[in-house]
Amino acid sequence: MPFDITAVVNLMGLSAVAVFAISGALDAARHRMDILGFMLIGTVTGIGGGTLRDLLLGNLPVFWIREPIWISVCLIASAATYFIAPKLVSLSKALLWMDAVGLALFAVVGTEVALNFDTTPLIAVCMGVMTASFGGIARDVLCSSNLTLMNEELYITTALAGSVVYLSLNSLELPHSYDLIGGFCVAFLLRALAIRFNIKLPNPYKKA
Repeated sequence: MPFDITAVVNLMGLSAVAVFAISGALDAARHRMDILGFMLIGTVTGIGGGTLRDLLLGNLPVFWIREPIWISVCLIASAATYFIAPKLVSLSKALLWMDAVGLALFAVVGTEVALNFDTTPLIAVCMGVMTASFGGIARDVLCSSNLTLMNEELYITTALAGSVVYLSLNSLELPHSYDLIGGFCVAFLLRALAIRFNIKLPNPYKKA
């Protein structure tokens, strides 16, 4: 059976949207929002990065308007989280790990989409990073949370690493599954290590 890369990328994209929507909904839970708040924050988190990517690439109308399944996944995942969140022992830990998975998936998917538009490698990497990070930024702003991206947290660096690894493997003309798996694993493992061992980037402006 031939390897259907389009189907795999779409599956990864839907998974990323669902996971990021859950991370947004978990942040809504921390702020004790109602179910509509869950769905709003979850949806903005899930589709935010991809929307920015499509706008910058001129890929209009954006993906979730062309194919409403994307926004449907966000709404369903967010609403489901509303009922599951009270049963979680630690909302903060669940949010961190959901965010890590979504970040890694979106870094790869965003880069792949940009390459399909025949962008240069630099632009493809930028699109991967933006796709991976913008939804989280929107979530933090709407929830008045500390902006993970704007401090020494090892966050955007992991998306950058995953995107670069994906692009590097892609240039070697290996089976396409290697590109996707390699990029995802690097981004997720780096973020996981940062979470587990509290690894941060050096900040020369932070007072001791």
